[in-house]
Amino acid sequence: MGKPLKVMQILPEFHEGGVERHVLWLSNEMAEKGHEVLLVTKGGKLESHLDEKVKVWHLPVHAKNPVTAFFCAMSIATRAKKEGWDILHAHSRVPFWIAWWASCKGKVPWVATTHDTFKHSRVLAPLKEASATISVSRSVKDHLAPYLPKNAFVIYNGLLPTEKTWQGSLEEDPFKFLFIGRLTPRKGLQVVLKALADVKGNWILDVVGDGPKRTELEQLCAELGISEKVCFRGFRDDTDDWHARCSCFLFPSLEEGMGMTLMRAIQIGVPVLASDLPPVRELCLNPESLLEPGDEVSWRRALKVLLSERKVTQLFDSGKIPTVEEMTRKVLEVYQRCMPFKEKEVILC
Repeated sequence: MGKPLKVMQILPEFHEGGVERHVLWLSNEMAEKGHEVLLVTKGGKLESHLDEKVKVWHLPVHAKNPVTAFFCAMSIATRAKKEGWDILHAHSRVPFWIAWWASCKGKVPWVATTHDTFKHSRVLAPLKEASATISVSRSVKDHLAPYLPKNAFVIYNGLLPTEKTWQGSLEEDPFKFLFIGRLTPRKGLQVVLKALADVKGNWILDVVGDGPKRTELEQLCAELGISEKVCFRGFRDDTDDWHARCSCFLFPSLEEGMGMTLMRAIQIGVPVLASDLPPVRELCLNPESLLEPGDEVSWRRALKVLLSERKVTQLFDSGKIPTVEEMTRKVLEVYQRCMPFKEKEVILC
């Protein structure tokens, strides 16, 4: 067994979200394997879920200010060089710049994970300079191809093991629709609410998650006359339980890199209605059944058919979803490619 690695994970904030959960699970698994992990972030409530061996360094790496970003980069470079850190791993656009500058100054390899289909712009310029990039889906990699270096890989988000299996039913009344996600426009909940307003029958919708648009979405429910049927549950740590008890999981996103809540629903065996997005197609066995993103008419039609016929037609391949351990092993292999030749044999896999 070789020498453990010293890895800095850099991301803007550490509150609830798919990117944050990805970094949380990756960091904990790496620490479990004996690597030294330092999380560089503004901070957030998920810090309480970190393995005790994972250390945290609070820096304003979230700030979209060149001077602040340069200060963070120089601080990271100085510490990385002084303490012998092996890899800088950046998540999100501001950290890409910080990691690039720090890498140049501290002579440390850096890796970027692209979690989303970012809009093409010069903001993505640092990616070409990365030692390697990891995309969470083929769709993200293809979309960002003009900005990626030669060493560009695809590694799906890994999920923690779960003993939960779907215990709900398509026959139950009230029919329990479930949405899990951050309450922002790109998650598409507003589309589902407008579609459901014209869907008769005995149904309820549980909304698990929070975000900047919660008040606006609650007001929309009131305007549509469905407030009594839609329950906003806020952030929850027991999302697997909600998956297991629902009748059908709704995934109406307008944009995604690779939705972890969708992957979990597929893993648990929950019936799903999902948007027709490129990364969703990577998991779907019959992509022609997916629904047009943002199209209230197609969503309304699908919801009505589901309630009347009590069956779903969208089929997904759970075998494509890796565990966190499998994801981490692949990430370590990418790190190995980035290490100086003389050090490659000492990596703990």
